[in-house]
Amino acid sequence: MEVNLRNTLVGHQNPIYTVAIDGEKQLLYSAGTDKGIVAWDLATDSFKRILCTVSSSVYCMLIIPVSGYLVAGLRNGELLVIEQEGPTLKAKLNVEKGAIFALQYLEAKNELLAIGEEGKAYVWNATTFDLLYQFQVSKTTVRSVSFHEATNCIAFGDKEGYIALHDANDFHRVAREKIHESGVSSLAFIANFLFSGGRDAKMYKLHIPTLEVLDTVVPHMFTVYGIQPLGNDLFSTVSRDKTIKIWNTDFKLQKNISRDKGIDSHFLSINTQDFDVQQGLIATAGDDKVIKLWQLS
Repeated sequence: MEVNLRNTLVGHQNPIYTVAIDGEKQLLYSAGTDKGIVAWDLATDSFKRILCTVSSSVYCMLIIPVSGYLVAGLRNGELLVIEQEGPTLKAKLNVEKGAIFALQYLEAKNELLAIGEEGKAYVWNATTFDLLYQFQVSKTTVRSVSFHEATNCIAFGDKEGYIALHDANDFHRVAREKIHESGVSSLAFIANFLFSGGRDAKMYKLHIPTLEVLDTVVPHMFTVYGIQPLGNDLFSTVSRDKTIKIWNTDFKLQKNISRDKGIDSHFLSINTQDFDVQQGLIATAGDDKVIKLWQLS
């Protein structure tokens, strides 16, 4: 496997917290503490436009397939549903209190889930945007969420190191265990396992649905901010230690991408990543205000 820097996208004035790729439209969206969501053209690797302005920092984004909506969760508790073509604001939703840190789309049910600072999950119909459910996941902040289609389980990670599994049908709790010494900062289901990364700089491989620890590794020097499935039992991790690493599910390191290795990578914390399977493209971004595009082959 080869990983090569395809391009560096420059233009943000402040740290970037989240990126989202729309592979069908060949668009990349990025946002953070700037007062706008930026759209980039992946056909030319260039700036396209400011999609929209925002009232506060953007912590998370996702694309809802087919509809073409971009959803953004904000520090002030707003959830923006943006029609990309306009762009037009399709809906502006709110949680009761605090920031929104994580989003998940449940395709089979056409539902949109958001969770954040107060540890309560909110579920809306992704067409009408009517609020359908609310349920308490944790008494403290939840910063990460992931969905496993095969078992219909949603995983949540809170700032005290607990991971909770909930059934996506009626959202009842399946399991809850303390895994990390401090906050859970990233979650991903890969090859029928759940992988978690934390502020304790550890990464765990967990059994579904018992959350039994099967393996552990210290993948980075500091917080693991993202775990991204890449297909073929591979995944990438990004961290506050400025490195990108690619692993297989047995925790064997495949690639270490960093400035220490002579690669033109990030020089400050990497806060976010996304992957486009069609192009084999990883996008990473962070505190250095730039987006790096990495081509896998």
